[in-house]
Amino acid sequence: MAADTRSPSPALPGFEHIRRRWDPTYNAFTCRILPGEFYVTLRDEGITTTLGSCISACIRDRVYGIGGMNHFMLPSDGSDSGNLRASGLSDATRYGNYAMEHLINHILRNGGRRENLEVKVFGGGRIIANMTDVGARNIAFVRDYLGMEGLTTVAEDVGDVHPRMVVYFPASGRVRVKRLRSLHNNIIADQERSYIDSIKKQPVAGDVELF
Repeated sequence: MAADTRSPSPALPGFEHIRRRWDPTYNAFTCRILPGEFYVTLRDEGITTTLGSCISACIRDRVYGIGGMNHFMLPSDGSDSGNLRASGLSDATRYGNYAMEHLINHILRNGGRRENLEVKVFGGGRIIANMTDVGARNIAFVRDYLGMEGLTTVAEDVGDVHPRMVVYFPASGRVRVKRLRSLHNNIIADQERSYIDSIKKQPVAGDVELF
């Protein structure tokens, strides 16, 4: 069988580094994002990631079809509190704000309208031993953030003990979520521990203002 020679349309500025490939399962180009990344598209293409304790917010303009997905985790601050609103602008909250607002701002910069945004949220599983609050804190943060910003969540699959593979198509809003078996847990947990170590070493991002 001849190799598939199809090439994807150019990515939006700032996302050229995200590799896309033709996926015959979905008959579309898809890209995979890793912890700490996000991707926004105007095209009918998929965005996929694998989540353990991390959260992915899938956000799109339901009228114009532009949207994207992020993949983030709050850095651990030793607190078990799920109510981040009451704690002020902690490092963890600022990091989550940065992840959410960058995704939303890129959607708005490329033609999306705030009043058209719909949100779907996934992840926050309890898969890392001795860090059982991490997924719950991530869920609490994203729900709190969306509530304060007046954005409505139209679907979510969060919590429990399973990692998830998520495929999202912003043009249509279609999402496929597959809960993975426990044999994947160690790989995903190791990836997330590495991610936690990396963000502990990074300075906290400054404030980002929404359009």
